[in-house]
Amino acid sequence: HYKVCSQYRSQFSFSLIEDFPETSEPVWILGQQFSALTEKDEILADVTSRLWFTYRKNFQPIGGTGPTSDTGWGCMLRCGQMILGQALICRHLGRDWRWSPGQRQRAEYINILNAFIDKKDSYYSIHQIAQMGVGEGKSIGQWYGPNTVAQVLKKLAVFDSWSRLAVHVAMDNTVVIEEIKRLCMPWLDFDRGACAVSEEPREMNGDLEGACALAEEETALWKPLVLLIPLRLGLSDINEAYIEPLKQCFMMPQSLGVIGGKPNSAHYFIGFVGDELIYLDPHTTQPAVDPNEDEQFPDDSYHCQHPPCRMHICELDPSIAAGFFCQTEDDFDDWCAQIRKVPKP
Repeated sequence: HYKVCSQYRSQFSFSLIEDFPETSEPVWILGQQFSALTEKDEILADVTSRLWFTYRKNFQPIGGTGPTSDTGWGCMLRCGQMILGQALICRHLGRDWRWSPGQRQRAEYINILNAFIDKKDSYYSIHQIAQMGVGEGKSIGQWYGPNTVAQVLKKLAVFDSWSRLAVHVAMDNTVVIEEIKRLCMPWLDFDRGACAVSEEPREMNGDLEGACALAEEETALWKPLVLLIPLRLGLSDINEAYIEPLKQCFMMPQSLGVIGGKPNSAHYFIGFVGDELIYLDPHTTQPAVDPNEDEQFPDDSYHCQHPPCRMHICELDPSIAAGFFCQTEDDFDDWCAQIRKVPKP
């Protein structure tokens, strides 16, 4: 059993990367291929650069009087933050960006982290996700499934006029190409007008933001796409026919990974080696972080600095959501071409 359990995390450091298997099989992480024999440092640098959102404690009460910690119920919400955080990194910093601990970080990176800080006015905070989930039939403190968190992220992204993402949740295992192109190039749909959502401006991320992008966005050629696809890959266990297609999702350059795991125990899967999935585990409780006045704050706790966790792919609960990011229309067209080549189970 190869799972690296969270209770042993504190024992790991960069020096223990040899825990990663010595194998000639390729290691795939979010569309990039590595060798476990010759590129272990590169593998760890890539994994460490992903945003790692975990349980937190001692944050502002959700809803003013609600919980001050998400321990025990927020793991899928945190996985939703991680998959969207990866989309924001691709959007603003690029897939090849690497985190440099202890150094002054780029403004875009700080803006991304601020969007997830555990405060009510951050775009994608635990507060926002939990409260938006009420509209999806989930009370605050209730566990989410992959589809619910995908729907909530889609709603919250409308208010993020800095990133201006087009988030689409493809239901019924179906991606309608024309539907997505109209979403990402809204001027093609003249009947809808410039903005399909009308909301009052609200205080978000410390700035007064409108709910939808206005004139300057209309001149863009393509709104960057976050495509979330809830899937069921079996009844109670994953059907082996889906294993190879699932692996191919991690091999696509547009990959944002997969959120899923076990009932009441969610993980963020970022790749695979052999028949083992590589994932980040949110089941560690850390103190909430409060940025100081110049918006610089200790960010070490937002990066997993030990060899990544692994589990056999057959342990995966069949209910998942796969994510993909298409910065341009060409990226989306390429994704469509790759999906057509994936063997049907």
